[in-house]
Amino acid sequence: MSDWPIDDIAAELRAARDDWRAAHPRHGEAGFPSRQVMRGVVADLFAALFPARLGHDGAPPADEHGYVRETLARALDRLAQQVRLELLYDRADPARAQEVVATFARRLPAIRRLLDSDVEAAFAGDPAARSVDEILLCYPCVTAILCHRLAHELYRQGMTLVARMIAELAHSETAIDIHPGATIGRGFFIDHGSGVVIGETAVIGERVRVYQAVTLGARSFPADEDGALIKGIARHPIIEDDVVIYAGATILGRVTIGAGSVIGGNVWLTESVPPRSAIHQACAERATVAATLPPGHVVAEDVRG
Repeated sequence: MSDWPIDDIAAELRAARDDWRAAHPRHGEAGFPSRQVMRGVVADLFAALFPARLGHDGAPPADEHGYVRETLARALDRLAQQVRLELLYDRADPARAQEVVATFARRLPAIRRLLDSDVEAAFAGDPAARSVDEILLCYPCVTAILCHRLAHELYRQGMTLVARMIAELAHSETAIDIHPGATIGRGFFIDHGSGVVIGETAVIGERVRVYQAVTLGARSFPADEDGALIKGIARHPIIEDDVVIYAGATILGRVTIGAGSVIGGNVWLTESVPPRSAIHQACAERATVAATLPPGHVVAEDVRG
């Protein structure tokens, strides 16, 4: 047997736990939601939403409807357990878990249709894609967006801890970091994806496409009179419909990128731009997306990185 000073180390660890709990009274006496359980819940929800392609055994189930019913029931039961733990952690009524999960479940058909629009956008936007099946089976953006659509519904109901767990499962697998609070419209496509960061209060319109290493972040973090960060304020960009943001672009603060604009690679942008602007990093020039702009339209000046 190894001669480790186990008793001394264990005693010091107990003292560290006691100190932490004294400073932070909410320490989950009933336990916490489990990342491992949530991983299984997400896998079941994937399978229920796309049984023929994301089902567990990789083959279309003989009784697809029955498979979806069974898989969905298991996922929702386990999700309700995790939501109950979060409610207990928040000192809220754990009986709300059934209501929360029932509301979430009723949203799943709408989520499926949203995801269909995302898959179609990816297929239309990537010339390398041979089929929508390839998009669903192979593209990391689908995993990230699928997780986000699920997490966002839970986030809207106040289940921020469980929602963040779902978001972080996608982040760890895809290197795409989407906060579950972000609002994202139909037909969203992330090409390649690694390094994309989308903040909590970002608002993204329909048919938006972004490339790898794009950041939609906060420019500053206001503090209160005690120096603590003020939480919950709108601090991330608004991206209107039909915007394309190329690789490495960083857009910070509560700015608005007008509809139909193109933001070039490696741009550092902290100001709003009007619709149908084209912003380039490499050279200081004025540009437009199309030559058919309405009379009197003003195009934003380029922003250097």
